[in-house]
Amino acid sequence: MVKVKTINNISPACRSILDPAKYEIGEDLENPQVIFVRASSLLEYDFGDGLLCVARAGIGVNTIPLEKLAQMGVVVFNTPGGNANGVKELFLMALGMACRDILGSIQWVLNFDTKERDVSVVMEKVKKQFAGPEYMGKKIGVIGMGNVGRRVSNICQHLGMDVYGYDPYLSVDAAWAISNKVVRVDRLEDLCDCDFLTLHVPLTDETRDMVDAQFLGKMKDGVRIINYARQQVVNEEAIRAALNTGKVARFVTDFPTNTLIGTKNVVMTPHLGGTTWESEENCAVMAAQEARDYIEYGNINNSVNFGRAIMTPSRLARLCVFHKNVPSMIAKITAAVSGAGLNIENMVNSSLKGSKISYTMLELGEQPDGTLVEAVRAIPSVVRVRVIDAK
Repeated sequence: MVKVKTINNISPACRSILDPAKYEIGEDLENPQVIFVRASSLLEYDFGDGLLCVARAGIGVNTIPLEKLAQMGVVVFNTPGGNANGVKELFLMALGMACRDILGSIQWVLNFDTKERDVSVVMEKVKKQFAGPEYMGKKIGVIGMGNVGRRVSNICQHLGMDVYGYDPYLSVDAAWAISNKVVRVDRLEDLCDCDFLTLHVPLTDETRDMVDAQFLGKMKDGVRIINYARQQVVNEEAIRAALNTGKVARFVTDFPTNTLIGTKNVVMTPHLGGTTWESEENCAVMAAQEARDYIEYGNINNSVNFGRAIMTPSRLARLCVFHKNVPSMIAKITAAVSGAGLNIENMVNSSLKGSKISYTMLELGEQPDGTLVEAVRAIPSVVRVRVIDAK
């Protein structure tokens, strides 16, 4: 029985993917082989030796120690695209709040004293204070053209905006899904004359403080910024200073902080981006599918600390080896298998660019015995060995 520990409230839709005869799912399980997590931090988590994979029901993985887990031979998955539509729909609300003082107008209505005055009369006198610009005909810069960014780009184009997209890592598949009316730029500086700026990138060393004082200083006066990426992508002190001077007219973010609460012209929501019934279900199902395919077949798809490694499911045994990304490792592994008299029917090897750990999966003609497994484990630079029995 494979133990699956859930951290946070994971949609029960994952149970439709994992056979209850094979998987036990719960919050209080000890020594799990699989962990499902949403937004909680695992940076200080005490991982057991039996852990095989972590599945993040969402996209951001800055709260997971990717390198540490890679060194342990633990695969980390995320669910790209699972909540993209939910984030896109919330972005539409954010765009409206970036233009007009919708939050202020709602508060005005809620606080209206109906005892002596008629709201329908008074509102006509005060509504102008909540006015703002339309977005039709305005320029918007989209930073990050992944699953969310390309949806946002397309919908902004349909709203009549001039859309400029920046993403140095844009894939061919993503490019095909973007309207040909969206202008791709090669430098962040090419977005500085935009009326709006919206962020949809993961938090990495490269994107941390991407929007800083220097970048904001080059932006058009009165720019309106939406951050549905991660909190640290926008430098907090820089955005506060830009709001105070009017360089930034309004800042809408899905990542509230104590410092920004109460700041004028800041609108914050409590990380609602992927919080829809459909998004939570989609992410849970994707996470369960990724974990199941790895546990049962050794396949790796949508991993953030290992490369893609897929072989068609079969009834043959598989030898899965995590090893340091150094020369001659595959030759040593295959030599051990050949020395045991086993035939290699199929093989795949993968690693992420710059990664120190690689993954090699071999499909064997016969079930490997303990002697072969120990021989492979004894190879210098082998990190972890796992056998998937013949079906």
